[in-house]
Amino acid sequence: MKLTDKAAAMEAVLFACGDPVEPERLSAAIGVEKGALSQLADMLNDAYSENQSSLTVLRLGGSYQLAVRTEYYDCVKAAAENKKNAPLSPAAMEVLTIIAYNQPVTKSFVEHIRGIDSSSVVNSLVEKNLLEEAGRLDVPGRPIAYKTTPVFLRCFGLQSIDDLPPLPGHVKEDFDTLLTDNEDSSDITEEGTAE
Repeated sequence: MKLTDKAAAMEAVLFACGDPVEPERLSAAIGVEKGALSQLADMLNDAYSENQSSLTVLRLGGSYQLAVRTEYYDCVKAAAENKKNAPLSPAAMEVLTIIAYNQPVTKSFVEHIRGIDSSSVVNSLVEKNLLEEAGRLDVPGRPIAYKTTPVFLRCFGLQSIDDLPPLPGHVKEDFDTLLTDNEDSSDITEEGTAE
């Protein structure tokens, strides 16, 4: 299968950027309508499959990213030998779960759920690029709220946060009650600086 010039341009942009690229930015860069991006991504993935390539185009929360197929992760990890790729601790997985299902939330919300100081765990997840700042709450002290990133979606094989498995009913209700009792996510503003 021969790639069209637009598909090749999409591949070049995704390769050069490395990180997920929003549809608006990608369509402007390669000169196509946003609606054509999905078809171009499918063309690239078909060509990669046909040629038994190690690459794939991922869709992450509406954005696109060129990535290595999962069966080659170990090879890439061995070559990179990056400390950031160390397995997550049980505490980190717990914090990540709380934030993923309730985002955006503050460190104090996470600490209320866990019953223990979670600042260092949240900071570690931000450093690993699994979490990012989502603005500040419009309450006294203006605490920072956190949300998951496209890297989180890629690492857990999700296209969007909506793909998370459902929580058991009573647990979700408890989270929702705590969220409304402790902070209103509608009060979050988009001016985030480090605490």
